[in-house]
Amino acid sequence: MNAALKGKYDIDNNGAAAATLAFNAGDVKLRASFTDATFINGPSLNALSLSIDKPGSFIVDYNVPKKDVRFQFMNRVSVAEKPLNLTYIHSWRDNRTILDGSLVLDPAHKISGNYALDSGNSKLKYTYVYNGLTTFEPTYDVAKNTWDFAVSRRVYGDDVFKASYQTSSKVLGLEWSQNSKSTGCFKVNTNIPYVSILRHQMHVDHSFMLLCNCRQMLVAG
Repeated sequence: MNAALKGKYDIDNNGAAAATLAFNAGDVKLRASFTDATFINGPSLNALSLSIDKPGSFIVDYNVPKKDVRFQFMNRVSVAEKPLNLTYIHSWRDNRTILDGSLVLDPAHKISGNYALDSGNSKLKYTYVYNGLTTFEPTYDVAKNTWDFAVSRRVYGDDVFKASYQTSSKVLGLEWSQNSKSTGCFKVNTNIPYVSILRHQMHVDHSFMLLCNCRQMLVAG
């Protein structure tokens, strides 16, 4: 049985730390996820969750403090010789059910969407990859009748810079992430309200420079 430990430190969420301990047991994976709240006042069940995962088939999550079970089932079918990925998600305690699907037209074009049975909310997203480096993702929220936009660009080989804008909340998001086997993984992000963009243009430049500096420090470290 092989084990792997992954950690995450969220700057935007008051410096919250989280980690996941995973075990491979044949065709399934066993995972235990926890945060600093699990140990800050001594070992406890706070923020502890357990899961069983069979890749491409199902995931069962159990939230220990809430005593809540979440089921997720995945399947793939062919539509006009194109792969359609389907996902069914149900949360037992909240009695929430979500249907999710994505149709891959070709390596550069994909259409995806989700529908919540309890609220009727649904979203549609179109993904277009240009030259394998730049990705455009417009998203339409049917319930709010609003559009969200995201553009990401692969730079320095393993780095990805992403900018997103939510028209409903008028928030601009900037994110810099890296997924490299040689230098490791990290993600730095910041959100800027639309009012701040208009009144404090220097804040946008400062946020971008902060992302660049954080990347340099993480790579150097």
